[in-house]
Amino acid sequence: MLEETQETEEIIQRVAALDIGKAELTCCVRVPSPGKRGRRAQEVRTYQTMTRWLLVMADRLGELGVTRVVMEATSDYWKGVFYLLEAHGFETWLVNARDVKHLPGRPKTDTLDAVWLAKVAERQMLRPSFVPPRPIRQLRDVTRYRTDLVAARTAEKQRVEKLLEDAQIKLSVVASDIFGVSGRAMLAALIAGERDPKRLAQLARARMRAKLSLLEEAFCGFFSDHHGFLLTRMLARIDQLSADIAALDARIEALIGPFAQTVDRLDEIPGVGQTAAHLLIAEIGVDMTRFPTAGHLVSWAKFAPGVKESAGKRKGTATTGHGNPYLARVLGEAAVAAGRTDTFLGERYRRIARRRGANKAIVAVGRSILVIVWHLLTDPNLRYHDLGAGFYDTRVNADRAKRNHVRQLEALGYKVTLEPAA
Repeated sequence: MLEETQETEEIIQRVAALDIGKAELTCCVRVPSPGKRGRRAQEVRTYQTMTRWLLVMADRLGELGVTRVVMEATSDYWKGVFYLLEAHGFETWLVNARDVKHLPGRPKTDTLDAVWLAKVAERQMLRPSFVPPRPIRQLRDVTRYRTDLVAARTAEKQRVEKLLEDAQIKLSVVASDIFGVSGRAMLAALIAGERDPKRLAQLARARMRAKLSLLEEAFCGFFSDHHGFLLTRMLARIDQLSADIAALDARIEALIGPFAQTVDRLDEIPGVGQTAAHLLIAEIGVDMTRFPTAGHLVSWAKFAPGVKESAGKRKGTATTGHGNPYLARVLGEAAVAAGRTDTFLGERYRRIARRRGANKAIVAVGRSILVIVWHLLTDPNLRYHDLGAGFYDTRVNADRAKRNHVRQLEALGYKVTLEPAA
């Protein structure tokens, strides 16, 4: 029996497709044929990617009445072209290269790629990728750069620790943070030429003074002028990175101003702080109309397992795929932080981690956080309400809980007899 679907066959009358490279791009325009009804006419031209030539292309697309321009996400070369055409009022689509596959055996050239992309686009067989509006793009640029600088600073700190190990200075064994006030004072003294373990240990502050004897042992090493030369450059690099991160934090505060109320509502989610809220807004925006349901957002972020079915059997359902690495990082960190709290998400993390391991717990709780974020962004009047760590206990069937406890006691060698309480 034939079932009618909601899909309609509709051709985009005037469409353009771009195959973009670093120095030049190939543009294929498909429009109705002026002389033959029902036939299509196409024009294929090559333009340089310099701004002057892109403006020439935009004028030509306007002359032909093009309404939609489609391009593949090729490295970062698409960005300038996309933004320019977007500013000229074209409906600009960025599509995933995985969705535009050639038929087997077809030769691959820039011209054929552009023509094929145009034919697929005019039949509406493509989905646009998520490209946030300009304010969100600017915020994303800053937050991503900040993330990269934090990673660079962490790598530099690790180099310092390796350098100290090379000199047999075991400061990291005694101090949890060798870059605190006490640690930096001791490192500065080492650079200045101080080698006496007792004098170095006396630079400890606050609670570290309780470890003076251990500090004296830690500084019994072979720190030389060579180590001091390298340590000076490493600490200077760390200080410069810290200053750059502080400048980026100030810039983020200025850009996040219009979304301050949204940040405060996201901050109420366990594991999500102010910095994580900034990153979430930068990566997914605040307009959830692009994602009709929470499931669409989760699927786009690749926090939902993929489905592969063949011959009636499902295969590979445990893999989620490769999504946005910056979004995955912040969701993973938020999930781990939530796992340390006495909340619903914390209990969810611990329950899954006990049965299936920490990695699956991180993905599951990260997905839950993303669903919560979608609901909060969809309705600006919503506030986060925690269900509590005891939510699972109140929802578990009493008979099932009784059977589980009896089974556990019997496995330990006990004979269990149950009597109702008075």
